[in-house]
Amino acid sequence: MDLLSLAIKSIFVENILLAYFLGMCSFLAISKNVEASEGIGKAVIFVNGITVPLNWLIKKYLLDQGALSWTGIDALETVDLSFLTFICFIAIIAALVQFVEMFIDKFSPSLYNSLGIFLPLITVNCSILGASLFMDERGYSFIESAVFGASSGIGFYLAIVCMAAIRFKLRYNNIPNGLKGLGITMILTGLLSMAYLSFSGIQL
Repeated sequence: MDLLSLAIKSIFVENILLAYFLGMCSFLAISKNVEASEGIGKAVIFVNGITVPLNWLIKKYLLDQGALSWTGIDALETVDLSFLTFICFIAIIAALVQFVEMFIDKFSPSLYNSLGIFLPLITVNCSILGASLFMDERGYSFIESAVFGASSGIGFYLAIVCMAAIRFKLRYNNIPNGLKGLGITMILTGLLSMAYLSFSGIQL
């Protein structure tokens, strides 16, 4: 598969948020603020860009049946640890998110405070785990996994920043009381998803 086509498809055609609706909890909560949306979007790009190819390596050389044959130990050549896939993927994601959290706390306390509880919740964000599971299910190579992980993060970033910008502009509009808050946000999410559907006609 052409890497550029894979990147464009992951960002626009099969956007992790607006096509699969993964990670909607942080999407709806954080998109109230543009700066916070940019921060969590960049964090997702970083986490996805590293965890997806890293999880590919772990699956390929540690978990799959016969993956431990590289050790040269005959007893390990038929070992199948694939039942540990979920827990290993989550452990890698949790470790990297912890690093990102400490980094942001050190160098940008204001962003760290604005993200609040949602930064450590990236660990259980289904869009992060979903990217690794899609990688495994679709049988991507290592390079494709790296491109897919980063592109999925970029798609997340574009979607959440776009939503934050729209919600910022809505502060100056007269919205009916019954739709204020989550109501108008859900409508906007649906409209944004419909807008992204226009990319589905692109043949890559």
